[in-house]
Amino acid sequence: MARIIIISNRLPVTVEKYKDKLAYRPSVGGLATGMSSLQKDYECLWVGWPGIDRDQLNSKERVSLVKELGKMGNYPVFLSQAHIEGYYNGFCNKTIWSLFHCFTQFTIYENHLWETYRQVNQIFCQTILDIIKPNDLIWVHDYHLMLLPLLLRKRMPDLNIGFFLHIPFPPSEIFRLLPWRRELLEGLIGADLIGFHTYDYVQNFLDSLLRICGYENSLSFINYQNRIVKVDSFPMGIDFDHFHNSSKQEEVKQEIKKIKNKIGKNKVIVSVDRLDYTKGILERLKAFSTFLEDNPEYWEKVIMIQVAVPSRIDIPQYQQLKQQVDEMVGYVNGRFGTIGWSPIWYLYRSIPFPELAALYYLGDIALVTPLKDGMNLVAKEYIATKNNGTGVLILSEMAGVANEMSEALIVNPNNRTQISWAIKYALNMSVQEQQRRVFSQQKRLRDYDVKRWADDFKNHLVKTIDEQQNLATRYLTPKNRLKIIKDYEQSIQRLFLINYDGTLVPFHLKFKDAAPSQKILQTISLLAQDPENKVVILSGRKKDILNKWFKNVKVDLIAEHGAWLKKNSSGWKTIVPLEKEWKGEIRPILEQYTNRTPGSFTQEKEYSLVWHYINVEPTFGRTRAMELMNSLLYLTSNLNLEANHGDKVIEIKSAGVNKGIAAYQWISEKKWDFIISIGDDWSDEYTFSQLPASAYSIKVGPGISQAKYNINSAAEVLTLLKELAKKL
Repeated sequence: MARIIIISNRLPVTVEKYKDKLAYRPSVGGLATGMSSLQKDYECLWVGWPGIDRDQLNSKERVSLVKELGKMGNYPVFLSQAHIEGYYNGFCNKTIWSLFHCFTQFTIYENHLWETYRQVNQIFCQTILDIIKPNDLIWVHDYHLMLLPLLLRKRMPDLNIGFFLHIPFPPSEIFRLLPWRRELLEGLIGADLIGFHTYDYVQNFLDSLLRICGYENSLSFINYQNRIVKVDSFPMGIDFDHFHNSSKQEEVKQEIKKIKNKIGKNKVIVSVDRLDYTKGILERLKAFSTFLEDNPEYWEKVIMIQVAVPSRIDIPQYQQLKQQVDEMVGYVNGRFGTIGWSPIWYLYRSIPFPELAALYYLGDIALVTPLKDGMNLVAKEYIATKNNGTGVLILSEMAGVANEMSEALIVNPNNRTQISWAIKYALNMSVQEQQRRVFSQQKRLRDYDVKRWADDFKNHLVKTIDEQQNLATRYLTPKNRLKIIKDYEQSIQRLFLINYDGTLVPFHLKFKDAAPSQKILQTISLLAQDPENKVVILSGRKKDILNKWFKNVKVDLIAEHGAWLKKNSSGWKTIVPLEKEWKGEIRPILEQYTNRTPGSFTQEKEYSLVWHYINVEPTFGRTRAMELMNSLLYLTSNLNLEANHGDKVIEIKSAGVNKGIAAYQWISEKKWDFIISIGDDWSDEYTFSQLPASAYSIKVGPGISQAKYNINSAAEVLTLLKELAKKL
């Protein structure tokens, strides 16, 4: 099995220097727990910053540090204090963190911070390249390293790379505020698999990718530079058994007893957070104040224990938040408290696991109300500890975990009245109702724990790589190319069915007035000179345009996706009698959609109508196109028409008229011993479907197709045709 390289900003081990000695302290966290399952089952190496400034270490200490960390399955990335300030404290926390959590008022856009972020990602890249082995699986974690997948891909194109974002991905209208938005998106799609906690974040990412970079997706698959990239949601779990069985541990039992003696008969509301503006602590305290004001019968009966772990204490917004929280705690306790009863117990510190587990176990209510959160594992941890099934989770709808835990009381974190009502409802909820909700959530948490999450992501990464390899085998290899050339040389009755737009001319010229270049005309003319070759050019363009472009080339033509045929230098004809009268009923609908969709336009051909939306904002255009297709459904069926939805285009024409039916006029003409058909879009699939098994069919670009092979570009098509033409 391939080695797994886990890459994150920090290692699961923190290195500290006391006088002249290095000390190694394990880090505790959900990611470390999740990765531990992979480390047990596979050969793994964790790469990250060890938490110590590289300038504090001499060369001998660096060698020693690498050696000691290596024994633990870790490898260090050495960063200077300037790197940490500009990269971690700077761009990561002052730009990405605030923007991705939709706190645009706190977001800073500074070029020097961005440059440091780029430099550190480059340092990570070089460190990994120094230790990488063939067939290693790379798993990059979180917003600190969003450029890393592409940096690695550029240096080693065949690497297998997964990326997981542990924070929210914002809506596109927020993300596009970032000056370096395209660079981050391009960096991420250097990965093979991109994971998020929720489907909402997946959609936000795909929407931004479409709006900013123009990259389409199909069922969350992106065709990017002839490589499939998969985007999916993987809701991170917890070590369920560790929390569920925690009350049986002796240290936890002692903490439970100690806290019980202090709280007496009071009901307990538990909240545990880092002191961060995204966690909604201040809003939560105000909501609890509203609850006490509206429900005086609960005075001296309820205690709220708020644990706030210090975080980013050097950043002004966090300093201001601490002051506001301190003042709010003082206000509530001063207004409602009595001798012997303080409604809020405020702990501004990190607490060890036994104390945390005891608080979860004793909490009658967990109040988890972030303003925005990628997942929030506190909610899962609280429910997991409830081995007797009693306890109520009040949960913000803005937390990623809310999608999984629908049995919780879901609230808007800014709605104090709603939170106040939820607290009262929770305090009066029957034991049977509590157990029904808790046990249902526990089953889900047990089934998809953190180990399952890690395995699931790893398995999907392997599956995506397998799908890429399957696609790669379809691409026209030198060996396939030689076989085509050899069969061509040995044949005497040859048919070429070549699409025009996107096949002979590049995709970006597809909807423009792109006349064939001299190189194209010379290549096609050379092929057509051989009397044993029949060359047919297929196009959706009007017959007059094709006449003009190919008037001096001995080729047959198919125009308007099969509506018109021109064989053996004779005039244009249709396969079946075509009608135009239906246009009067369809045209007003297309005009209505054109008027309502800025950037779109309607094109009228002799026997078809076409609605283009290539110049429309991508998401809006796609939505409008689906609406139009739905509007046309009834009319087209009654008028014996068909509406084909292609690449940013919808074409309405008589049913049963397409390139495939037109091409069959040549395919059935004689017993060809060499047929090759090349196309790039939906209309060419009709042609591929008409070919005999012995024919060669080639699709330009990636994607699912009936064609036997894929080829990268129109330039490669022209190269192949020139190679065949030279065999005369």
